[in-house]
Amino acid sequence: MDKLLGLWHNTGLYQLEAGQALMIAVCLGLVFLAIRKGFEPLLLIPIGFGGVLANIPAAGMAETGGLLALLYDVGLPTSVFPLLIFMGVGAMTDFGPMLANPKTLLLGAAAQFGIFGTLLGALAIGMLGIPGLEFTLKEAASITIIGGADGPTSIYVTSRLAPDLLGPIAVAAYSYMALVPLIQPPIMRALTTPAERSIVMSQLRPVSQVEKIVFPLVLCLLIGMLLPDAAPLVGMFAFGNLMRESGVVERLADTSRNALINIITIALGLTVGSKLSAESFLQIKTLGILLLGMIAFSAGTAMGVIMAKVMNKFSTNKINPLIGSAGVSAVPMA
Repeated sequence: MDKLLGLWHNTGLYQLEAGQALMIAVCLGLVFLAIRKGFEPLLLIPIGFGGVLANIPAAGMAETGGLLALLYDVGLPTSVFPLLIFMGVGAMTDFGPMLANPKTLLLGAAAQFGIFGTLLGALAIGMLGIPGLEFTLKEAASITIIGGADGPTSIYVTSRLAPDLLGPIAVAAYSYMALVPLIQPPIMRALTTPAERSIVMSQLRPVSQVEKIVFPLVLCLLIGMLLPDAAPLVGMFAFGNLMRESGVVERLADTSRNALINIITIALGLTVGSKLSAESFLQIKTLGILLLGMIAFSAGTAMGVIMAKVMNKFSTNKINPLIGSAGVSAVPMA
């Protein structure tokens, strides 16, 4: 009987706490949305399953020495995962439409209002002295980067400014990236009329290969010289794009945008999911980060759409305001 009792005490069912059960349910919900509703399965399935593994009692997968903890230590604090992701994204990106219509850069610039507006909001909340919601300037800056809905950038910036918040910020950024199909459409519908949504944009001019090759080189050098801290991210992105546009290293470009980025996405999703453990996630500060991230993302989406509407007031070549929502970095989801 003692052996049976000892066996029962060693089971996950006996050690399961309410918070762990809640987080397992939440993570299974993410997996359900990915499979049943098709909401960014490439992100939600590894994140959700990683969260399930992290909340299994006594398994220790997200604790020191566990598989998920090892992946986290290798890829996130060192920024290896986000940098390789950026290289793959660069190899997938066609800058032709932007080079043919440079004024669309303003849409991306306007969407950054969500980041800076929420930065001030986070600092204001910190000044109120609410326990658990007191943010320093560096912490507030890391949180508001979530507004770009760009997981790699959020991880990279947070690892430099506020490493202790890396887990919840990574979770928030990738969660909002995955939930773009739920978050953005209501905002876009509320800010546009049926006539605006039906605008057909004019055909863009052809962009030469020389322009496409020169652009990533100029981008890398310009950003690297002006903002050296951003050089690793922009440099890897530009390198991936140069491989794509050069036309002479198709094997490398194909590996970057397919095999390599898929492997890193699996590892990154599992490690982000590992931070959905009950003890690290169910805290006032984490919930505050999620709320501020949602505000930043929603504001960025709204400002991108509004900027497109303003541009149409002063331009004969109308643009569809809906593309303003792509001012946030959640590409291609936005």
